[in-house]
Amino acid sequence: MASGAAELENMEVQPQNNNTRWENTDNQAWDDTTATAKLFECSRIKALADEREAVQKKTFTKWVNSHLARVSCRISDLYADLRDGYMLTKLLEVLSGEQLPKPTRGRMRIHSLENVDKALQFLKEQRVHLENVGSHDIVDGNHRLTLGLIWTIILRFQVGCDNAVLAGPSGEPEIIDFSKLTKSNAMYNLQQAFNLAEQQLGLTKLLDPEDVNMENPDEKSIITYVVSFYHYFSKMKALAVEGKRIGKVLDQAVEIEKLMERYELLAAELLAWIERTVGIISNQKFANSLAGVQQQLQAFTTFCTLEKPVKFQEKGNLEVLLFSIQSKLRAQGRKLYVPSEGRGIADINKAWARLEKVEHEREVSLRNELIRQEKLELLAQRFDHKAGMREAWLGENQRLVAQDNFGYDLPAVEAAMKKHEAIEADVSSYEERIQVVVELALALEAEGYYDVRRISAQKGSILRQWGLLTELVGARRARLEQSLALQTIFQEMVYMIDWMEEMQAPLLSREVGKHLLEVEDLLQKHALLEADVAAQSERVQALNQAALKFCELAGYQPCDPQIIRNRVTHVQTCLEELCQRAAQRRTELEASRHLWAFFQELEEAEAWVREKEQILASKPCGKDLSSVLQLSGQHKVMLGELGGRRALLHQAVKKGEQLVATQGPGTARLQEKLREVRQRWKKLEEVTGTHQQKLQEALSFYQFSAETDDLLAWLQDTYRLASSDDFGHDEYSSQALLRKHATVAQELERHRAPVLALRAQLARLAPQHHQVVDVQIRIVEVEQLYGEVAEVAVLRHQWLQDALAVYRMFGEVHACEGWLDEKEQWLSGMHVPQELEDVEVVQHRFESLDQEMNSVMGRILDVNETVQQLVEGGHPSASEVQSCRDHLNGRWNRVVELVEQRKDHLGSVLTIQNYLLECTEIKAQIREKRRAVEASQYSSGDLGGVLALQRKLSTMEAALVVLEPKLLELQQEGEALATAHPAQALTVLLHFEEISEEWEALKRTLQGCEDSLSVASRLQQFIQDLDNFLTWLVKTQAAVASEELPSNLAGAERLLSQHTALKEEIDRYEEDYTKIQAASDLLALEEADVPCLSLQQWLQKLDVGWNKLLQMWESRREALVQAHIFHLFLRDVQQAEACLRNQASTLAHAELPTTMEAAEKAIKKHKDFITTMELSVPKTTLALRAGESLVRQGSPYSERAQEEMAALRDNHQNFQLAQEWMQQLNDHWDLQRFLQNCQELAGWMREKRLMAGDQAAKPQARWLRHQEFRAQLAQNREWLHKIEQEGQQLLEEKPELAGSVKRQLEEIRQCWGELESTAQARAQHLLEASKAEQLVQSYADLDKRLVNMEGQLQAVDAGASLATVNNQLKKLQTMESQMEEWYKEAGQLQAQLASLPLEPASKEAVDEKQNAVGTRIVRLIEPLKERRRILLASKEVHQVCRDLEDEISWVQDRLPLATLRDHGSNLQAVQHFIKKNQNLRRELQVHQPRVDEVLERAGALASIKSPEVDGVRLLLEKLRELWGALGEQTEQRQHLLDATYQVEQYYFDVGEVEAWLGEQELLLLNEEKGKDEQSTLQLLKKHLVLEQSIENYEETIAQLSRQCRALLELGHPDSEQISRRQSQADRLYVSLKDLVEERKAGLEQQYWLYQLSREVDDLEHWIAEKEVVAGSPELGQDFEHVTVSEAPADGRWGRLGRIPPGHGACITSPHVPPQRGRPLRSAPIPQQVRQLQEGAAQLRTVYAGENADAIATKEQDVLRAWKELLGSCEACRLQITTTTDKMRFTSMVRDLISWMDGVSCQIGTGEKPRYRGQRGLALGASDGSAQPSPC
Repeated sequence: MASGAAELENMEVQPQNNNTRWENTDNQAWDDTTATAKLFECSRIKALADEREAVQKKTFTKWVNSHLARVSCRISDLYADLRDGYMLTKLLEVLSGEQLPKPTRGRMRIHSLENVDKALQFLKEQRVHLENVGSHDIVDGNHRLTLGLIWTIILRFQVGCDNAVLAGPSGEPEIIDFSKLTKSNAMYNLQQAFNLAEQQLGLTKLLDPEDVNMENPDEKSIITYVVSFYHYFSKMKALAVEGKRIGKVLDQAVEIEKLMERYELLAAELLAWIERTVGIISNQKFANSLAGVQQQLQAFTTFCTLEKPVKFQEKGNLEVLLFSIQSKLRAQGRKLYVPSEGRGIADINKAWARLEKVEHEREVSLRNELIRQEKLELLAQRFDHKAGMREAWLGENQRLVAQDNFGYDLPAVEAAMKKHEAIEADVSSYEERIQVVVELALALEAEGYYDVRRISAQKGSILRQWGLLTELVGARRARLEQSLALQTIFQEMVYMIDWMEEMQAPLLSREVGKHLLEVEDLLQKHALLEADVAAQSERVQALNQAALKFCELAGYQPCDPQIIRNRVTHVQTCLEELCQRAAQRRTELEASRHLWAFFQELEEAEAWVREKEQILASKPCGKDLSSVLQLSGQHKVMLGELGGRRALLHQAVKKGEQLVATQGPGTARLQEKLREVRQRWKKLEEVTGTHQQKLQEALSFYQFSAETDDLLAWLQDTYRLASSDDFGHDEYSSQALLRKHATVAQELERHRAPVLALRAQLARLAPQHHQVVDVQIRIVEVEQLYGEVAEVAVLRHQWLQDALAVYRMFGEVHACEGWLDEKEQWLSGMHVPQELEDVEVVQHRFESLDQEMNSVMGRILDVNETVQQLVEGGHPSASEVQSCRDHLNGRWNRVVELVEQRKDHLGSVLTIQNYLLECTEIKAQIREKRRAVEASQYSSGDLGGVLALQRKLSTMEAALVVLEPKLLELQQEGEALATAHPAQALTVLLHFEEISEEWEALKRTLQGCEDSLSVASRLQQFIQDLDNFLTWLVKTQAAVASEELPSNLAGAERLLSQHTALKEEIDRYEEDYTKIQAASDLLALEEADVPCLSLQQWLQKLDVGWNKLLQMWESRREALVQAHIFHLFLRDVQQAEACLRNQASTLAHAELPTTMEAAEKAIKKHKDFITTMELSVPKTTLALRAGESLVRQGSPYSERAQEEMAALRDNHQNFQLAQEWMQQLNDHWDLQRFLQNCQELAGWMREKRLMAGDQAAKPQARWLRHQEFRAQLAQNREWLHKIEQEGQQLLEEKPELAGSVKRQLEEIRQCWGELESTAQARAQHLLEASKAEQLVQSYADLDKRLVNMEGQLQAVDAGASLATVNNQLKKLQTMESQMEEWYKEAGQLQAQLASLPLEPASKEAVDEKQNAVGTRIVRLIEPLKERRRILLASKEVHQVCRDLEDEISWVQDRLPLATLRDHGSNLQAVQHFIKKNQNLRRELQVHQPRVDEVLERAGALASIKSPEVDGVRLLLEKLRELWGALGEQTEQRQHLLDATYQVEQYYFDVGEVEAWLGEQELLLLNEEKGKDEQSTLQLLKKHLVLEQSIENYEETIAQLSRQCRALLELGHPDSEQISRRQSQADRLYVSLKDLVEERKAGLEQQYWLYQLSREVDDLEHWIAEKEVVAGSPELGQDFEHVTVSEAPADGRWGRLGRIPPGHGACITSPHVPPQRGRPLRSAPIPQQVRQLQEGAAQLRTVYAGENADAIATKEQDVLRAWKELLGSCEACRLQITTTTDKMRFTSMVRDLISWMDGVSCQIGTGEKPRYRGQRGLALGASDGSAQPSPC
C-alpha cells in the first residue's frame, strides 16, 4: 500500500522534474549554444506542453461525462462548460453522494463566481488541498488551473479511495484472446483492449490508442483510466470473500440471536417497572394533615427497603448478559450488538438514575411537607390569639366615631376637624396590626391549612369590622368637611357684597369724552372694570353653585336649606345689577368712539388727497429712458396707493352716511365734510390719468431711440468683422475664423426682423415724437448698413472655406511625403539576414509596415479627393494643387513595388531556416530517448525498479509512435525545399539523413530492453507482506500473554479496556491473514522461486501463531472479568461499612432536649438521619447479594468475599435503635408544647389582673380600657379550652406525665375564675361613672365659652379708624353665629339628661350646670344687638373721611405734573411730555364720576349737626378747590406742548437728512479703486446702487421743504433758524450729487485700465511660452514635426503685430498701475527680441538653402512688428499723460469752487459747519488738495 502511494506521488512529481530539467536546459542553451538551438528548445517545449494539455483535456472530459451521465448531463468543452460552476457542482454531488448548495441561476460573471466558490468551498470541507486555484481562474477558463482542479478531484474521489491501484488481476481470459495479439502492433492491441473494456466491462473509453502509444504519455490520463479498472475488479473480489464468510459464522449467529431476544425481554420488563414506579413516586400530592403525611412517609420507607433491591439485582444480571453477548460477537469478528432503541444499558442506567432521582425528590418532598404541616399548626395558634384582641379594639372605636358634635360657626368646626384628625391618625396607626392578622390568615390559606374555612371566616369578620370603622371615620370626616366648606362660602359671600357696592360708583358717571383719545382711554378703563366684574362674577357663580349643592344633599345637612337659598339670591341680585350698569356704560362709550373715529378718518383722507395733488402737479415727464422708467415706477406705486385709498374712502363714506341717517349730534358738520372729500377725490383721479398718459408716451419714444442706437452700433461692429481680410495662416486659425464667422451670420439673421420692424414702431409713436428728423435718418442708416453687412458676410464665408480646404490638403501632403521618405530610405538600405532570429525580426517589421501603409494609403486617397474638389470648384491655386498630388502618387507607387520585392526574398529564407531548426529538434529528441533506454537496467531484487522500468518502456513506445509520422512529413518537406532551392539542397538532405540513422539506433535499443523483464514483482510483494504480518503476530502474542492482575477497581477497568482494544486490532488483521493465504496459493501455481524457506513452512508457522493468539486472548479475558467483578464487590462493601459506622456513632451520642424549640430541631434532625439510614440499606443488601453470587460462581476470590460479608452482617443493627430514639423525642416534644402553652396563658392573665386594678386614669378612659379587656377575655376563652383538651389528651396517651400535667391545669383554671369575677364587678361601676362625667364635662365646656363671649363684649369699643370698625363688625358677626350654635347645643344636652338615669349626687351636679348655662345665654342676646347699631354708624363716618382724604391725595399727586414748565428740548422729550399730559387728562375724565360721588356723600353727611362731622366739612372744601385748579392747568399745558412738538419734529427730520447725506458723502470720498478687474467691477455696481438711492432721496428733501414753508407761514418764533437749516440741507444734497458723478467716472476709467492690463499680460505670457519653444535645441524629428512646431508661432506673431495702437501705448505708460501680485512684463521684451535675432543667425548657418530664407523672413516679420509695437506704445503714453493732466486740473478747480462756496455759507450763517463741511475745513487747513464740503 505504501509503495503504491509512493508510485502515485512519483507520477505526480515527474512532470515537475521534467519541467525543471527543461528549464535548466533552456538556461544552459541561452548561455552556451547558438540562437538556433535556443529556438529549437523553446518550440519543442511548447509543442510537448500543448500535446500533453490536449490529451489531458480529452481524457478528463470523457471522465467527467462518464459520471455526469448518472444525472443526464454532459459537457462538450471542459474549459467553457465549467465556467458557470453548474456542471462542477453536479459532478461533485455525483462523486460525493452529498447535496451541495443549490447553484445560482444567472449568466453574469458574479453568478458564475458564486457557484464556483460553492464547489471549491465543498472541496475544502472535504480536506482537499487546492494550490493557487481560485474561482476567478475557473470562470476565466484558465486551462492549466482547470485541468489541475479536475485532477485534484480525481485523486480525492477515485484514486484516493484505495491507493493499491495496480493490485488487481491482470486480465480476463474469457474476453481476451492473447494469441491474436503481437507486441509489434501496439496500436491494435490498445484499440482492442479499450473496446473490450467499454463493451464487456462497461468502462468508459477515456483514452485513445495514440494517447498511450507515444514516447511520453500523460501520466495523469493513464492513472485516471487504470483506476476505473481497479474499482471494477475490487468489487468482484469483495463479493467472493463475503460468500465464504457467511457459512462460517451462521451457526454461531443463531445462539447469539437467542441471547439477544432474552436480553430484549428482560430489558423491556425492567424499563416498564421503572416507568411505573417513577409515575407512582413522582406524584407530589400529599395528605393535608400532619397524620396523613406521616403515613405516606412510612409507605415510602417500605418501598425503599423491600421492593427496590430486588429490581437492582435484575439490573446487574442484565448487564452481565449483554457483556456475554458482546464478547461472543467480538470473538466471531462481528459487529457489536446494539440493543433496540431505548433498551441499551445506557438507557437502563438513565432510567434507573431517573428512578433514584425521583426517589430522592419524593423523600425530600415528604420531609418538607411534614415540616410545613407543623409550622401551619403554630401559625394557626398565633392567628387565634391576635384576632381576638383586634376584634375588641375595633368594636370600641366604632362606638366612639358614631357621635357628631361639630358646632355652628367656623372656629368650632375647625376645632372639631382637628379632633377628628387625631382620631384618624390613631386609626391609621392601628392598620399595621390588622395587616399582621390578615397576613397570618393569608399565609395559612396559601399553605392550604386544613381548618382554613374557620380562619377565613374570622379574618373576614375582622376585615368587615375594620372596613366599617374606616367607613364611619370617612363619613364623619365628610360631614365635617361639608360644614367647614359651607361656613367658608358664607364668609366669601359677605366679602363679595362689599366689593360690588364699591364698584357701583364708577359705573354711574356720565362722562363720554370730548375727542378720540379721551374716549379710547375711557373705554380701556371700562374694559379693565368689566374684566374685574367678569372675574368676580365667575367667582360669585362658583360660590352660589357651591352653596346650592348643600341644599341638594341627601341625608346630613350642615345648615337649613332656606337660609342658604336666601343668601344666594341676595348675592346674585347684586351681581346682575352691577353687570347691567356696566353694559349700559359701554354702549354710551362705543357710540362716542365711532363718531370721533369717523371724523379722524375723513381728515386723514383729505390730507392724503391734498398731498398727492401737489406731488402730481410738480412731477416732470423725464428727460431720458432711465428717468422715465423711474417716474413710471413711482406712478405705479402711487396708483396702488390710490386703489387702496379708494376702497377705504368708500367704506368711510358709507359709514358717514349711516351716521347721518341716525340724526345724532354733529350731523350737519358731517354732511359738509363728506361733500368736500368727494370733490377732492374726483379731481385727484383726473390729474392721475393725465400724468400716466404723458409718462407712457415718453417711455415709448425713449425706448425706440435706445433700441435704434444699439442696433446701429451692433451693425457697425459686425461690418468691421465681416470685411476683415484675415483668412488665417494655417488650418487651425482658418477653422477658428470660420466658427466666428458662423456666429456672426447667426446673429445677423436674428437681427433681420428687428431692422424690418423699425418703421412700424416709429409709426406707433405719439405725433410729437415720430416726426423728429434725427430718428428717421437713423432708421435709413440702419437699413442700408444691414444690407451691406449681409452681402459682405456671404463673400467672407466662401473665402474662409476655400482657405481651410487648401491648408488641410497641404498638411496631409507634407505628412505623407515625410513618411514615404523615411520608408523608401529604409527599404533601399535593407538586406535579408541568414540567421533565423534576425529574419523573424525583419518579418515583424514588415508586418507593422503593412499596417502603416494601409493608414497612409487612406490619407493619400483623402488628399486626391480634396484636390479633385478644389479643381472642380475653380480654386485660384488649382494647378499648384494638382502638381503636388501627382508627385505624391508617384512616390507612393515606387514604395509599394519596393516593399513587395523585399517580402518575397524574406519568405524564402525563413522557410529554409524553419526546416533546419525542426530537423535539429527531432534528432535531439531521438538521441535523448535512446540514451535514456540504454541507461535503464533491470535489478531482480527490487520490485520498485521493475515497475519503474516497465513504465519507462511503455512511455517510450508511445512517444515513438507519435514521432514516426513527423519523420515522414520532414522527408517530404526536405525534398520539396531541395527542388525549390538548389543552392541549399545539400544542406537540407544531409540533416534528414542524420535523423534516419538516429531513429534506427533507437529501435534496436528498445527491442533489446523489452526481452529482459520477468514476473519477479509479485514474489517481492508477497515476501514483504508476509514479513510484516509475522512481526505483528509476535508482538500481539507477547501483549496477550501478560499475567498482570489488577489491585483495585480502576486498574481492573483499565486492563479490561486494553484487552478489548487488542481484540479489535486482531479482528482488523484477520482480513490481511486471508489475503496472505490467497497470495501463497497463486505463487504456488506460478512456481516462483522462494529465496528463504519454502511456502509450506511459512504457512504452517502462520496458522499455528494465529490460532494460539485467539486462545490466549480468551483465557486472559476470563481472568480480567473475574477480577473486575470482585473489585466492584469490595467497593460496595467498603461504602456500606463506612455508612454503618457513622450511624452507630450518631445514635450513641444523642441527648433529650429541654425546650420545645430544641425538641423540634432534634426531631427534624433525627428524621433526616433515619432517611439517610433507609437510603443506605439497599446498598448493604446489594453488597451481600453480590458476595453470594461470587461464592456460587466459584470465583477465585470467594473466600475473601465470605469474610467481607460476615463483617458486614455484624454491623447491620442500627435501624431499630434509631426508631426507639425517635419515639422518645416525639413524647418529649408533646410535653414541652403543653407546658409552653400553659405558661403563655398564665402570663397573659397576670398582666390583665394588674391592668384591672389600675385606678389612675379618668372614668371615661377606664371604661374604654375595660371594654377592650372584656373583649380579649372572651376571645382567649377558647385558648383555655384548647389547653385543657391538650392536657386530657396527654393524660390518656402518656400516663407517666400525669403529675405535671394535672398540676398545670388546676393552676390555670383557678386564675381564670378569679379574672372573670373581677371583670364583671368593675364593668358595672365604670358604666355609670362614665355617663355622668360626660354630661358634666359638656355643660362645663359650654359655660366656659359663654363666659369668654361676655368678656369680649365688654372689651369692644366704637373704633378709632375704619379698619378697626370693620374688624369689630366681623367679630360681632362671628359672635352672633356662635350664639345660635350654642343655643342648639344646650337643647341637645337637655334631651340627653332627660333620658339618662343617674344617681342623686350626679343628677344634682348636672342640674346646677344646666341652669347656669341657660341664664348666661339669655343675658347675651340684647348686648349683641346694641353693639351692631353703634358700629354701623361709626363705619359710615370713617368711610366718608377716608374717601375725601384719598381724593385729595390723588389730586395733589397730579397737580405738579399739570403745572410743570419744562416743555422738552428734543422731539423725544416733547413726545414724552405730550403722552403724560394726555394720560393725565384721561385720568381726570375717568376720575370725575368718582369725585362727584364722594362730594355728594360728603355733602349729605356735612348737613348733620354733630361734632363728629366737622372734619368732613373741612375736607370737602379742600377737595373742591384742588379739583378745579387741576383741570385748568392741564388744558393750558396741552396747548403749549402741541406747538413745541411741531418745531422739534422739523428739527429732527432735518437732522436725519443731514446725517444721511453725511454718511453717503463719506462713502463717496472713499479712495478705494479696486485691486483688480473683478473688485473694480463690484465697486462700480455698488456705486450705481448708491447713485439710484441718492436719486430716490430727492422726494425726502422736497417733503422737508414743504414742512419748512408750513412753519414759516404759521409765524413761529424760530423761523430764521428754520430757514437756515433748510438751505443747509439743500446745498448738501446738490454737493452729494456732484460727488456721485465724479466717483462714477473714476471707477469706469479704472475698470477700462484693468481690462487693458489683462490683455497685455495674456500676450506677454504667450510670448514667454513661445520663447521657450524657439530656444529649444529640438529641431524636429521630421518635416511634419518641424511644420507643426512652426505654424502656431507664425500666427501668434501676426496677432502681436495687430495690437491696436491704444492698447500698445498702455503697456509702457508709467501712469497705468500693474495688477496686484502680477508685475508687467514689458521690460524683458527687448531682450527676447535680441535673443530671437541671435537664434535666427545660428539657424541660418545650420540650415542653408530654403530653410535659411524662411528663417530670415520670419526674423524680419518679428522686427517689423516689434517696431510697430514700440511706436504705438509711445503714442498711447503721450495721449494718456495729456488726459491725466487735464483731469487733475479740472478736479482741483472744482474742489476750490466748492470750498469757497462752503466758506461763504458759513460766514453768512454764523454757525459751525455740520458733518462733511466741518471735515472739509479741517482737511483744508492741513492739506491744500483736500476737498471742502459744500454748503
